[in-house]
Parts: sequence; structure tokens; C-alpha cells
Amino acid sequence: MSETITLTIKKQKNIALIAHDGKKAELIEWCKENADILRKHSLCGTGTTARMITDATELPVKGYNSGPLGGDQQIGAKIVEGKVDFVVFFSDPLTAAPHDPDVKALMRIAQVYDIPFANNKATADFLIKSSLMDEEYDHEVINFKKNIEKRAESLDCGL
Repeated sequence: MSETITLTIKKQKNIALIAHDGKKAELIEWCKENADILRKHSLCGTGTTARMITDATELPVKGYNSGPLGGDQQIGAKIVEGKVDFVVFFSDPLTAAPHDPDVKALMRIAQVYDIPFANNKATADFLIKSSLMDEEYDHEVINFKKNIEKRAESLDCGL
């Protein structure tokens, strides 16, 4: 069994849109500027951000809970399930967030699953203008089944 498996991000991306309160207006403006591209993809986001984007742009954005109420973790779970494969998260580095551990967990799970993660406008601009936005993209991730089997063997307590 191989150490890695190949996952495919399809041509139509499942994009999560998230923003801290101080960055919501910036994300909404970014969505307006990129509406023609975003319209080709499936969009979701955390509660308030999703609703505000839909209201301002008429883009259909499926809403989850607000970030502090578990929305970041819901998006992370969707990454694990293979239902989110691209994240745009305009975070505010100058304002303390009560759910900062959830944000870090979301960033970590995006790294584990090797998916694009933009945490500012410049990165989001580079990603959305990439030729890969219109193509399938194969990427290698840890073979989690093999990893679990190896860990179970190493932790075998004589059971």
C-alpha cells in the first residue's frame, strides 16, 4: 500500500469564502470583482460572510455557522469529506479572534489535505487568476488508511 494517494480537485471547484469582521467588506469587494469566475464554481462560507456575499453579489453561497459558533470547524470537516477543495479566508491579523484555535485548525487541515488556501487578497488574486482554476488538478496526500494501520500496529498494547 502506497504512502500517498492521489486526489483530484475537479474543474468546478468547491470554494469556501470566509472573512473576519474587519475583512468582510474587502472579501465582498473581491467577490464582486471576481464574480464571473466564482459563478462557475460551488461556493460556501461561514454564516454572516456567506449571507453578506450573496446579498451583495447575488452569488449563491451555502452558509454554515458563524466562525465563532463552529463554522470554521464545519468548513474543516467539509475539507476532510472532500466537499471543499479551495479556501479563501480574509483573516484580520491585527484583531484578536476568540475562535483563533478554530482558525488555526482550519489552516492545518487545509495543509494536511494539500488544498489551496488564500489568507489575503494578493494570494486570492494569484490563485483565482491561475490557469489551474479552469482545469482538474491532481495532488498527492498522505494515505490516511495506511497511516492509521501503521499507528495501530505501533500502539498495539498486546490486545
